[in-house]
Amino acid sequence: MTEDPAGTEGVGLGLPVFCRGGGHFVTGRKSRLCPSSGVLSARYTFQCTSDDHQRPLPQRLTFGLGAHESQTHVVLKLIAWLLFYRERLSVDTDLQNDSIPFVPDVCQLGYDLRPLLWVECGDCSVAKLHKLASKCADAELWIVKSSRAEADQLLRLMAREKLRRDRYHLLALDPDIIAELTGLLRERSTVHWHSGGFEPPQMQLVFNDVWVEATFELLRF
Repeated sequence: MTEDPAGTEGVGLGLPVFCRGGGHFVTGRKSRLCPSSGVLSARYTFQCTSDDHQRPLPQRLTFGLGAHESQTHVVLKLIAWLLFYRERLSVDTDLQNDSIPFVPDVCQLGYDLRPLLWVECGDCSVAKLHKLASKCADAELWIVKSSRAEADQLLRLMAREKLRRDRYHLLALDPDIIAELTGLLRERSTVHWHSGGFEPPQMQLVFNDVWVEATFELLRF
């Protein structure tokens, strides 16, 4: 594929189009990522390809679905993994650190195995965020939400509980895009990353043969 600034490339490929304007550790070319609970109700495998040389995705990525985890949460983690893609990125990794009694949805570890990036997807309590700010002092903290409304609600709670300012970032996605991707999700799916990033905040990908183009919002507390 070549860059298409007009966002019409999906049509040219004969793909259904859904548009809204609004880490992994890899052994060989495979990445296996599972919830820390160890209790799985399903597994979702993604065959990955990419046009972006900065995102040389593994050929196959597997997410485990926890017993109390929704398909929407799997989709949010997949999007976070794609958007935050970098070296030493992992999903659902038990840090095996008694001082950090949490498992991040997406995390980048330094060479000393201390978190450099910590991403929570979907529901996350304010109490947990408060603890993360002190227990992961060197980590960039992000919360990925399905909508701006959910992000605004969390911001209000954070302000009410007087969490530390200038410590947290929020990424608010388009709820229609999340609903569409969740509806397209299969136990075996294909993902082709075309382009995207934070400047500007947008992404273009093909998910199970459907062209998806979306913008998102970046917020700071």
